[in-house]
Amino acid sequence: MTLINKVLGREDTRSLTMNEAHPHSWLDAGTQGVIGKPLDRVEGPLKVSGQATYAAEYPVERLSYGVLVRAPFGSGKITDVVADAARSLPGVIDVITDYPSFIRNPQQGGEKKAPTQGVEKVDYHGEIVAIVVAETFEAARDAAAQVKVEYEPREGSYVFAAHRDQADRPPPDQIPPHMAKGDLDTAMADAAFSIDETYTTPSQNSAAMEPHASIAEWKDGALVLHGSYQMVASDQMQLAAALGVGKDKVRIISRYVGGGFGSKLGIAPESVAAAIAAKRLDRPVKVAMARQQVFDATVRRSNTEQRIRLAADAHGKLTGLGHETLASNLPGEDYFEPAGIGTQFAYAAENRLIDHKLVRLNWLLSGSMRAPGEAVGMLALEAAMDELAYKVGIDPIELRRRNEPAIDPTNDVPFSTRQLIPCLDKGADLFGWSDRKAEPAGDRRGEWLHGTGVAAAVRSNMLQKSSATVELTGEGRAIVSTDMTDIGTGTYTILAQIAAETLGLPLESVTVQLGDGAAPPSAGSGGSWGAGSSGSSVYLACEGLREKLAKAMGVEVEAMTLKDGRAIAENRAVDIAELAGDGMTVTGTIAPGKQEKLHRQASYGAHFAEVKVNVTTGEVRVERMLGVFSAGRILNEKTARSQCLGGMTFGIGAALTEELVHDPRNGKVVNRDLAEYHVPVNADIPQIEVAFLDERDIHANPIHAKGIGELGISGAGAAIANAIYHATGVRVRDYPITCDKLLAELPAV
Repeated sequence: MTLINKVLGREDTRSLTMNEAHPHSWLDAGTQGVIGKPLDRVEGPLKVSGQATYAAEYPVERLSYGVLVRAPFGSGKITDVVADAARSLPGVIDVITDYPSFIRNPQQGGEKKAPTQGVEKVDYHGEIVAIVVAETFEAARDAAAQVKVEYEPREGSYVFAAHRDQADRPPPDQIPPHMAKGDLDTAMADAAFSIDETYTTPSQNSAAMEPHASIAEWKDGALVLHGSYQMVASDQMQLAAALGVGKDKVRIISRYVGGGFGSKLGIAPESVAAAIAAKRLDRPVKVAMARQQVFDATVRRSNTEQRIRLAADAHGKLTGLGHETLASNLPGEDYFEPAGIGTQFAYAAENRLIDHKLVRLNWLLSGSMRAPGEAVGMLALEAAMDELAYKVGIDPIELRRRNEPAIDPTNDVPFSTRQLIPCLDKGADLFGWSDRKAEPAGDRRGEWLHGTGVAAAVRSNMLQKSSATVELTGEGRAIVSTDMTDIGTGTYTILAQIAAETLGLPLESVTVQLGDGAAPPSAGSGGSWGAGSSGSSVYLACEGLREKLAKAMGVEVEAMTLKDGRAIAENRAVDIAELAGDGMTVTGTIAPGKQEKLHRQASYGAHFAEVKVNVTTGEVRVERMLGVFSAGRILNEKTARSQCLGGMTFGIGAALTEELVHDPRNGKVVNRDLAEYHVPVNADIPQIEVAFLDERDIHANPIHAKGIGELGISGAGAAIANAIYHATGVRVRDYPITCDKLLAELPAV
């Protein structure tokens, strides 16, 4: 590993590149006892009392209000934006029509260049083309309805099935779209048992509780933007590029985010519109997107068509595995839904093919949504594994056990840790799997057919470069500063726990400051790397402070114990505040290194579900669910459990209800609000149980934690689909599994 500790007066920097395993952690030797505990969120009282300030809530003087104008067609060229009537309305300040084309988020795989000012070519229905600014929101909203967009229509591509044969393979990036080993076709031909089926998933929306919103204000030639964004540092660079200014001229503040799930990884149209309008009018502008605008003009999860091929010998051992995916995106966009990413290492098979292609459609931009790849990919893979288990005639858990790989079957490197089978075994014990009747449709109780299903969960673990500063004040308090965000995941709390444990301070003596672009740049919240990356940077800074405290005490750092605000060594106990003097500061930076290539790093889990299906109506009710997960060190049992509960709820939605519908005439999203886009509600969610396996991953990072935020959704929906089959004997491969897809094949009443 590369370790740099450079002394700069009272300020030090400590950097670690993960080139080697990091077996030692002060968190293991901590005496404060706060790591791993199910502690309440430190910012929880602010949120439940309404004191946490979200993007649209900041009090700003001379604030004006903007409302976005959308293109009313799917593909064409704008010839004029007629706004005279809107400008003449009382309270209207201006209608800005030379608004730049929608920034296609680099984090989503889109264009990285600054856009042309003024939208001319429209690629999808609802694309933002102008902004109306007024003294009140109501005036702006009414005026926006008066703006007329004139255009020349162009032929568009609006039907996935009509263009699937024209799909192209995107260029390789961080996630290769294609890999092949051996001869899958021969393996399929020689197999004792095989599966060759196609599974489809629809477009989905993140449907975060807080819509996208921004307040833009220019001060001394620089922009300050209060926004709802997940990755402040990269979002600042994107916004600067969109505005054509230096990156040092943009500061984003995103202290609280009411959910993102990927939709706020990159900037959305409202931030650019607010910034341009504020500059033009020389006064602050707030733009809060309506729910329909969020559905129309932010980002969607791509629909997919996935062909799964499994070849197995007489004992169910896989000899071949194929996962070929068609997804969709706008012309010119390279981002693809990596549905086969978990398939790369889930099961052993000598002959392998994983491929992704894009169908170019004039639909809303597709991009990352919670667990991009695994969330929909495992709906297909784990359903196919269930089908194979029935064909071979063995228990679905036993099938997975027989195909457990000794090393990563794609890259031929060892796993850093792997506890898939222990998760399945513990889950089977907790769920009562042994009581299950093997045959489908064998448990009818009145009008209800009952069944149970299981699915594996895998999710790649990633480390991203991340920095944080920790200041130890003369009063013995620690102040953590980083631009890392808390999108509801518990970041405020776990960073406070890491600092408190490493420095031996009570939790109430730690203050965490997040979401300010003026702070050290972090990895941001995305990819389930947030806790491991930002937490490691805080840990490194605190590790540096431990060394400074030991030096001030005149002892070796290994001989010193920190507890309850005191340093203890050589039969002496000194207040940390005394050792800190006028205060001391260390900035910690973590960066990925060789470890991510030398080992396959991932988190694992197992989902168990029980459902009942009504033979008269086809209604599906999820009766209970259990998830067992292994994700390195669990930093906070309560927030980790909450993340898994949320992910499993997402899985219920993907399995049973969620589907964006595109109008085949123009690509418009038809069901563009929470009344018609059916996310699961409280009545849909059963008692969900979550259990964790104890684990440390010394190859992942210095705190030995791995991502968990997206693990809970991976495979969850497949467990429900498999339970539906077990209950009814009906296999539905077109998600979501709605009653109309079951009724025709259900047993007679």
